[in-house]
Amino acid sequence: MSDPAWSLHPQLKKDTVEIGDLPLCRVLVIQDAHYPWLLLVPRRDGAVEIIDLDEVEQAQLMTEISRVARALKDITKCDKLNIAALGNVVPQLHVHVIARRTSDAAWPRPVWGVMPPLPHDPEEVRNFIGALRRKIWLG
Repeated sequence: MSDPAWSLHPQLKKDTVEIGDLPLCRVLVIQDAHYPWLLLVPRRDGAVEIIDLDEVEQAQLMTEISRVARALKDITKCDKLNIAALGNVVPQLHVHVIARRTSDAAWPRPVWGVMPPLPHDPEEVRNFIGALRRKIWLG
């Protein structure tokens, strides 16, 4: 289901760690330990908006968002999930799935720009990625 012309936007590549590929989307972790924060990026060249996907791909995107969001909520036991496709800075279509806690640094505001990114502890992020891969059926 991957588009051979597709490639990950350089800014997303710089800001993330790859988890793996679902049928439509590449799943990534944002490199900011303040928040359990995932991205789903449909592997479709030129997709900027959800409406750039055909109806079958839109349905697949929702299925993958739900799968990843359920896994993230189960693993983090978060208070709230924030799910959004904004793309104001990076035009490539991507969906943020962020586990929020009422005690996090940005609560109740959006996470963008509140705190400088905090590097992940290498072992903690490995464990987090492993748990996510198992929950979303990537290994």
